[in-house]
Amino acid sequence: MTYRTVKQLADTATPEELFTGQWQNRPSVLDDYKPYLDDRWNEGFTNAWKLWEEIVPLGYKGSYQRVRAYLREKRTSPRPVTARPPSPRTVAGWVLRHPDTLAESEHLQLKTVRINCPELDGLTRHVRSFATMLTERQGRRLPDWLEAVRQDDLPSLHTLAAGIDRDRDAVIAGLTLPWS
Repeated sequence: MTYRTVKQLADTATPEELFTGQWQNRPSVLDDYKPYLDDRWNEGFTNAWKLWEEIVPLGYKGSYQRVRAYLREKRTSPRPVTARPPSPRTVAGWVLRHPDTLAESEHLQLKTVRINCPELDGLTRHVRSFATMLTERQGRRLPDWLEAVRQDDLPSLHTLAAGIDRDRDAVIAGLTLPWS
């Protein structure tokens, strides 16, 4: 290293100060097309050659290599971490468990899922209502529960309600009597 390089390194307070010079922050012929390339990249279209072919008719005069270099930076840069959505089995477990036994994080995740899926929200209400009837021996509430289920557009619960209706007296007895 030359003494000037050593002096420059010694005089800088932060590493970012070293990233200045004639090649830093210069406008590029690609700058006007970067938003388009970013949009296409986010759509999952990552073929540099095809993207170059798309921007040439839009007026791009630069080379394919410049497009490829820009996209290479995107390939090697870390992607933002996104949380995986809960699996159907996990959500079913949350719905079937008593709300008091859910951890705070599980409760919040279930609340988010219910907000985003009105059908699941209705299903959760009906399942929890039925669980209350079952655990607290409230068989007298069964006709009201069946009517509420029929009013919602939940075909799987309609099938359950039809099955319960076929043997309503036995189900009410099972939900009411202490030895059931």
